[in-house]
Amino acid sequence: MTDETAVLSPSAVGPERPAAEGGGRSRRGQVWRSRRYRWDLRWSPYAFVAPFFLFFAAFGLFPLLYTGWASLHQVELTDPDSMTWVGLRNFTRLWDDEFFWNALRNTVTIGLLSTVPQLAVALGLAHLLNYRLRGSAFFRVAVLTPYATSVAAATLVFVLLFGRDYGMVNWALSTVGFDAVDWQNGTFASQFAVSTIVIWRWTGYNALIYLAAMQAVPAELYESAALDGASRFQQFLHVTVPSLRPTIFFTCVVSTIGATQLFGEPLLFNGGSGATGGSDHQFQTLGLYLYEQGWVNLHLGRASAIAWAMFLILLLIAGAARLLRGRKETR
Repeated sequence: MTDETAVLSPSAVGPERPAAEGGGRSRRGQVWRSRRYRWDLRWSPYAFVAPFFLFFAAFGLFPLLYTGWASLHQVELTDPDSMTWVGLRNFTRLWDDEFFWNALRNTVTIGLLSTVPQLAVALGLAHLLNYRLRGSAFFRVAVLTPYATSVAAATLVFVLLFGRDYGMVNWALSTVGFDAVDWQNGTFASQFAVSTIVIWRWTGYNALIYLAAMQAVPAELYESAALDGASRFQQFLHVTVPSLRPTIFFTCVVSTIGATQLFGEPLLFNGGSGATGGSDHQFQTLGLYLYEQGWVNLHLGRASAIAWAMFLILLLIAGAARLLRGRKETR
């Protein structure tokens, strides 16, 4: 056999074919891994956020749409499958409903009485906690303790404190010469008492939000203000507060939303009288009025209309807040 024949023989060519097939499989594996990597890079973020959208669709979007549909019908809670189309009648009835407007006024009043002092005290507490203190971790946990307390426990304690005959608040007033106040039956007195519960529960929570924002303020700003002779109070007014404007705006919006949805505190403060908000509806909020219509009077359609009215009010508040913020940023 010649050298040329040996080169062209099958025995010489045969061993190279498996190597070529192995190289092809390796290239196909590389292509598949590269493709899988691109798919993973492209679709993994959507897979990670998909559970949120699934839960939101099931427990957020669907109830919202169903409530909107029910608000256009006459439907009772005793027979929710029987719906009679009434259009916007449930909404037009709210326009002439004195109890709805009374609940709206009470909600605004209690919201102002609770939100303004709450955020002011929270800002002051955060300013104190921002300085180096012994046991600062203890104080930061302590201010958050009311937020961790249940609404029922906190309200029941405040009911005892604001008792007409044996309450500690009236006892303290009597020691300085004031007459006892009927906190549950007076209009302003009851709204003030409910507001104090909200202030007590949420001040520490907002204080920690402000504290986190304060710790992000550059130390150079305080050093420059100190070199210019600014006192701590002046540093607070001219350095801290301007730096916290976005955070203050955020807490104002969130507190307003919370005040609009206020429910547990006035319900439990009323004792065993139900959702009327006092004998004369003097501290009945929109949340209580919604509950009264839907779960006491069993008018599910009217309750749905109140819920959507609250939702529209929140949209108006959010839109006005965004417009106000936009104007401030353009100045």
